[in-house]
Amino acid sequence: MPYVREDVQNALNLLAQAQGPQMHEVDPETARQMMKAMGGLMERPAPALKRKEDIRIPGPAGAIPARIYQNAAPSGPAPVLTYFHGGGWVIGDIETHDSLCAEIALQTGHTVVSIDYRLAPEAPFPAATEDCLAAARWIAGSPAEIGHKVTGQILAGDSAGGNLAAVVARETAREIPLIAQWLIYPGVDMQANGGSMEEFAEGYMLTAEGMAWFTAHYAPDPNHPWASPMQATEWDGLPPAMVFTCGLDPLRDQGRAYAAKLVSTGHRVIFREAAGQIHGCMQTRGAIPSGQQDLLDQLADLKALLG
Repeated sequence: MPYVREDVQNALNLLAQAQGPQMHEVDPETARQMMKAMGGLMERPAPALKRKEDIRIPGPAGAIPARIYQNAAPSGPAPVLTYFHGGGWVIGDIETHDSLCAEIALQTGHTVVSIDYRLAPEAPFPAATEDCLAAARWIAGSPAEIGHKVTGQILAGDSAGGNLAAVVARETAREIPLIAQWLIYPGVDMQANGGSMEEFAEGYMLTAEGMAWFTAHYAPDPNHPWASPMQATEWDGLPPAMVFTCGLDPLRDQGRAYAAKLVSTGHRVIFREAAGQIHGCMQTRGAIPSGQQDLLDQLADLKALLG
């Protein structure tokens, strides 16, 4: 049996006792409401900040909602951490990731901008990537809404958002100033099979059936580097990376492989794996208190990467 932390096991027991259908057994809109309800039960309250403001970013299919977090306004030019939420490109939004983004802004002092990109199946592949590219390019132009000149971006995201951060980093590395990519249990290889994909296919929050449901709605070309950046042929000039994986996550092995590929192609990488931890732990830090320490550890790694 794999090692499972005590607080993780308690959370898994709680989820196993929940009545009603699984997320992959309902329609996308119901699944979105289920994710929000789960966050209400399992996430920490968002810390108070000096500024939390909703804005709209020009996008390829209309305005993209976004939220700016600042614990204190920078006194001069400063970087921005651009955050892409997880949820399999189908669920999740700036509300489900509000506590996490506020915590990042509080702990780092960075301006954080959370991007509410279009979701599938209403907007299938590659709509999410197109929105995230537009958002990163807009932020790079130091728009007045940010409140300061933007010296560079840290592209960050969890799960599907980790995929989006990795892809945006690839597409814009020669075009806009990027200082890091922070990939939290990222989905970076839609061709992955075996290993952790089989070992943790059931019983550890993210399931094989859930992944199949997300992929069916997102409808990507699994060979396209925007769907599977692990399959890309070009690896030059990418920003330094912080890659975080969880020991009980079906996506664990592809996160490990992506970090290794970045190292082998000459990039600076800090890799961290949380033993006994599950996928989605950054949104369940209330129910899994050790997840908060995992976040603080990542933020220390990020500071070291930037230093």
